[in-house]
Amino acid sequence: MVKFSVALVGRPNVGKSRLFNRLIGQRLSIVHDQPGITRDVIIQEMENGVVFMDTGGIGFSSCQEEDTVTQAVEEQINFAIRAADIIFFVVDGRAGCTPLDYEITKKLRQSSKKILLIVNKIDSERETYRSDNFHDLGFGIPISVSAEHGYGEEYLKKFIDECVDKRGGEVFSSEDDNCVKTCLAGRPNVGKSSIANALLMENRMIVSPIAGTTRDAISDDIAFENEGKEYRIRLTDTAGLREKKKMSSSVEFFSSMRSLHAIDEAHVVFLTIDALSGITRQDKKLAGYALERGKCFAIVVNKWDLACEGIKSNRIVGYHSIADFQKKFTQAIQKACFALSQFPVIFVSAKTGLAVENILREGICLFERASQTISTGKLNRVIQDLVNSQPPPLVSGKRFKIYYAVQSGHFPFQLKIFCNRFQRLIKSYRQYLENNIREAFDLMGCPLVFDFIDKEVRYTEKTA
Repeated sequence: MVKFSVALVGRPNVGKSRLFNRLIGQRLSIVHDQPGITRDVIIQEMENGVVFMDTGGIGFSSCQEEDTVTQAVEEQINFAIRAADIIFFVVDGRAGCTPLDYEITKKLRQSSKKILLIVNKIDSERETYRSDNFHDLGFGIPISVSAEHGYGEEYLKKFIDECVDKRGGEVFSSEDDNCVKTCLAGRPNVGKSSIANALLMENRMIVSPIAGTTRDAISDDIAFENEGKEYRIRLTDTAGLREKKKMSSSVEFFSSMRSLHAIDEAHVVFLTIDALSGITRQDKKLAGYALERGKCFAIVVNKWDLACEGIKSNRIVGYHSIADFQKKFTQAIQKACFALSQFPVIFVSAKTGLAVENILREGICLFERASQTISTGKLNRVIQDLVNSQPPPLVSGKRFKIYYAVQSGHFPFQLKIFCNRFQRLIKSYRQYLENNIREAFDLMGCPLVFDFIDKEVRYTEKTA
């Protein structure tokens, strides 16, 4: 169980995200001089059982923002305040106490939570006099820190450790054998955040028709039972990824880096596409990125309710039925990107909740497939049968030969193959081996890595 939770709140641009990153020891939240960058609540669980929550700036508004986005940011902050055991109220020591700080003070007093006032941007002991300006807020002696340079960091960490010790109880571990790390990736506005909310059964992610609303990679855990076994699924919603030449700001660039990092950390990647627009060039690039990194992979076709309505009302023509459209849609994906022909396609609607739980079930199935260990004897028998059934073709009068094979890794699923000359393995025969090995061991949706070791040189070749 979670032992202790800390929410960092305050007005925009006081350094909450920078302090959050320093406390967790990694650059998880995007840090930028532009106000209003953080929108969703960013959560990080630490090994000692502390959960840190970074929040958006209270009171941020801009003519560039839709009212619903601003309201959603406030709702996310309220979520963090309710969930927190203690609130770190972060203020700007250089700017001094502002009217908005007093407004936030009123809001925090209503929460009845323990409040620790943290005056940021105090770079050294010589500047601690700046903290005196905040005594009127009524939260006791302020703590002077510098999120950028680390001044006061050790005191904060010691304070948190003391709070945890007072709580007592079992130490919480953020990792376990049944934790399935999944990631929703895709272009902007295909409904990733809506799917995440549908799976979490709450408005955990901010949803808006404005492209680029999600900026950070947001993670949350779901307890899900499948075939009598309980799993913890870590679901990460990512910012929509566009081509680099179309990125409009440094914020979008940093958001894209967070999204790619989330893909790198995941066991299973769900490429989310729009049922009405189909697969695009950017989708193919994202798929290629995930497969290059050996990630288990599935395609989620969202807004399927709109496609079904289009078929029923004859706005989408040329198909006999919804099943016919679904079949041809899948074929179109496979035709557009041959590498995706061996990967599952899931049709869902985040709006209506149609089949969204299939995403969790498929994630578990992919995780279990990639986790399996194949006995060396069975693997070699399958490969020998494949070679006997269809021998490798002659290359310069000689054949490619496999002497021995052994499984050498998971995530990605890796096979070490000892052979005579890797250069004699033609592409079509490698594809033959891959397809049949995948079928023999039920590895649909799992990339394979062939690590060929011949008499002279070692070759590692990833296959989708």
